[in-house]
Amino acid sequence: MGPSARRRPATPTLLRDLNERTVLDAIRARAPISRAEISRRVGISKPTVSVALESLLESGLVREARAAGNGRTYGATFFEPVAEAALVLGLDLGARFLRGAICDLRGDVRARRDVELPGADVQTVVAVAADLRDWLLAAGDLPTKAVDGVVAGVPGVVEPATGRVGLADNIRGLDGLRVAVALQERLGLPTKVENDVNLAAVGERWRGIAQGVDDFAFLSVGTGLGAGIVLAGELHRGRHGAAGEVDYALAGGLDPRNDPAAPAVSAYAAELVADDGPRTALAPPFDVQAIFDAARVGDPVARDVVAEEARRIAAHIFPIAAVADVALVVIGGGIGANDDLLLGPIRRRLRRVPYPPQVEVSSLGDAAVLTGALAVGLTSALDNVFVNRTRSRGAAG
Repeated sequence: MGPSARRRPATPTLLRDLNERTVLDAIRARAPISRAEISRRVGISKPTVSVALESLLESGLVREARAAGNGRTYGATFFEPVAEAALVLGLDLGARFLRGAICDLRGDVRARRDVELPGADVQTVVAVAADLRDWLLAAGDLPTKAVDGVVAGVPGVVEPATGRVGLADNIRGLDGLRVAVALQERLGLPTKVENDVNLAAVGERWRGIAQGVDDFAFLSVGTGLGAGIVLAGELHRGRHGAAGEVDYALAGGLDPRNDPAAPAVSAYAAELVADDGPRTALAPPFDVQAIFDAARVGDPVARDVVAEEARRIAAHIFPIAAVADVALVVIGGGIGANDDLLLGPIRRRLRRVPYPPQVEVSSLGDAAVLTGALAVGLTSALDNVFVNRTRSRGAAG
């Protein structure tokens, strides 16, 4: 037994852990912060704060820091959390890209990379995820052992009971797979999987345009269509994890005449060109971004396509607004990024709702899903880093 251990009072373990967690939370909220300021803010005596700080310093969760500003410190020592005490790996498994990022306990992104994998099957994506993890750690000069866990977003419904992914057509082999198990086996890390649009909603509330909004929806319009619903500040998944599958909201089924996703937009453009080809410069394969670009320079058929797209998007917002009465709808995805052409028409159509929601475009763009994944992982890591340190101390004792 060392001298520091002999100096500690015989405090019951539960109370000691509670004091240490309280002190750690105060440091996270107010760093850099002095011992005296911690005592004042949390209502714990200075000697008890000192004992808690000693333990937190030994376990590497906090460290001494410089005082903020240039004022007098009167010899006080200041403390800050060690952001590198744990890391979170976020993944976004998309139809065209595998995106990855690592953040520390401050939520600061230490490395990010997007890997283009058009048409890849899910086993290829999982294999590349391991390489991407290694690349991110090397790029950020970060230790592998500090990674607390992985949160991955996937384009499908994650069934709560089984962990299997359903309604997943954008990545070959994903439908029916327990992808969290596949990723965990390959990465060797605890892995949580969530619907990608749900994570985008979490990301917007954490660091995007929905900060401070308790009731809103994130509507992703791109290769596919989906919505993430936040009610009373909490993500609403539904009984089967299928809340937000707005494809089925109109007439109870998929209807190509109301589908705003990219394949349906291209198909609609092809129909118009077949009927009125001489009036337009649009040509196969009717790439969606090319259609929007043509509309911006006045192409009449492209403008008709964009007007129809605004109608289709608004048609999917109507039931969300009428049933959930959300304050805000955030539009994201590749198509949703064309706010200059879409927001005005969509807002005008929504005036027919008694209490129309505010409609804005995502402020996070293609980082929305990753941001949400890191937010979810960070919540767990902030707890786990303390719990794991407590377990390690118990094992050592």
